[in-house]
Amino acid sequence: MKYRPLGRTGIKVSPYALGTLMFATAIGNPDPDDSVRIIRKALDAGINVVDTSDAYGDAEDVVGKALQGRREHVVLATKVSRPMGTDPNQQGGSRRWITTAVENSLRRLQTDYIDVYQLQRPDPATDVEETLSVLTDLIRVGKVRTIGSSTTPASDIVEAQWVAERRGLARFRTEQPPYSLLNRGIEREVLPVAQRFGMGTLVWGPFAQGLLTGRVRKGQENTLRRAKLFTHLNDERRLDVVEQLITLAAEAGMPLTHLAMAFTIAHPGVSSALLGVRTMEHLDGLLTGVDVVLSDDVLDRVDAIVAPGSDVGTLDQDYVPPALLDLELRRRPLRQRSAV
Repeated sequence: MKYRPLGRTGIKVSPYALGTLMFATAIGNPDPDDSVRIIRKALDAGINVVDTSDAYGDAEDVVGKALQGRREHVVLATKVSRPMGTDPNQQGGSRRWITTAVENSLRRLQTDYIDVYQLQRPDPATDVEETLSVLTDLIRVGKVRTIGSSTTPASDIVEAQWVAERRGLARFRTEQPPYSLLNRGIEREVLPVAQRFGMGTLVWGPFAQGLLTGRVRKGQENTLRRAKLFTHLNDERRLDVVEQLITLAAEAGMPLTHLAMAFTIAHPGVSSALLGVRTMEHLDGLLTGVDVVLSDDVLDRVDAIVAPGSDVGTLDQDYVPPALLDLELRRRPLRQRSAV
């Protein structure tokens, strides 16, 4: 395994990282002991980044068990901000919540420090200075080594960097955006901005959450268990492009999954890409492609299918800013409209 710098943090990471959403027993692998074996197999293969979240069910507990005796050799990343119940204060980027959430994560992970602590989604309701302030304190007391953001618009990344500089606070050193052959939008602004500020990137969704596994084909029954939950898995535009990519992968002499992973880690702004595996078989198949390097010809053909900086449809789990979700932020009151 060849290791890369995680931005300018000084941390070296493997180009393949292990995502752990599928180790949550309620939605992924129902056998925690099997998940532990998968994590340890990934570490044995040279993967040194394990990424999880407090919102991934019992995944942090599974990771904590798997890392016993191996913690010092692992770059452990987890996330905070997604709702952890119905209480409106058990979510977001407030000092009140993060102070509690980090202790909960440390307990579940059975560790006394987190290498990369990330805000899983932007929290427009909380001043970013408030969030950076509490994260800075966590770094100072040794509970967190470095901090990052996730699925964050480029403008919000820049704002957070400016606030950190003006207030003398720790700044986000990493970003975790979605990136795949089907979703290349971050090439337009997010990756260049991250590179400009020396941020590492741990990209998620390199298989477009299942579309780029080869198991989802146009005109065939979708066998993925989560197909009914996510509309993007049934998007005809995306399925049409997947068929073209399947043909390209076959002509290049590799499985579609190898093409997908090799593409994501080929970008100079990408530090690592998260593998979202559920079984040992999935992991073994992906590890055989860790040394695949795409030629310029193959990358040119990818560009011809999906233009650089463009997205084919959208992911259901992508971040949608309040300006698009809230009608009151998009429409003037009726009385003002009628006066115009």
